[in-house]
Amino acid sequence: MSVLDILTFPDPFLKQRAKPVDNVDDSLQQIIEDMAETMYQAPGVGLAANQAGIDACIIVFDPNTDEQSRDFQVLINPVIIETQGRVVSENEGCLSVPDLRSDVPRFERVVVEGLDRRGNPQKIDATGFLSTILQHEIDHLNGILFIDRISALKRQIYKRKRLKEIK
Repeated sequence: MSVLDILTFPDPFLKQRAKPVDNVDDSLQQIIEDMAETMYQAPGVGLAANQAGIDACIIVFDPNTDEQSRDFQVLINPVIIETQGRVVSENEGCLSVPDLRSDVPRFERVVVEGLDRRGNPQKIDATGFLSTILQHEIDHLNGILFIDRISALKRQIYKRKRLKEIK
C-alpha cells in the first residue's frame, strides 16, 4: 500500500466532477487500498478519489475514530437517492481544506446507492455522523468543497488567507 498525496484548495482538480467507474478490477483494488491507507494516515474519516488526484467516483470512509479498529467501507459510483430533514454539521473539516473547520448545513438522513469494492450493489441508509461523511465525500466527487456550503463571508476570508499562505 502507498500513501497518496492529498490535493488541497485551491487545486482546480478538486472542482472537477469525477468520472464514473466502469470496471471493477485488480488495479481498482490497489487504488482503494491506497486511498484507505491515505485516509488513515492523514488522519481522516473519509476520502474521495479526486482528493488524491484520481479521476474516479470512489469514496472510502470509516466513521469509527478508534485507531485500533480500522474497518473502512468503499462506495463506487455513489449517488444520494433520498434525503430527509436538515441539520447543521458542527465543526466539519476537510483534508483538502487545511486549517478550517465550520458549521455546514446538511441533510439529517441520506440513502446512498453505489457498488462495493467487488462491484456488488450497496445501499446505505445513514443518519448522524455517517450521513455527514457520505454527503461530504459525495460532494467531492461532484466538485463541491465544504467551503462551498458555508457563508460567503467565511468562505471569502478563508480563500484570501489560504491564497496568501501558498504564495
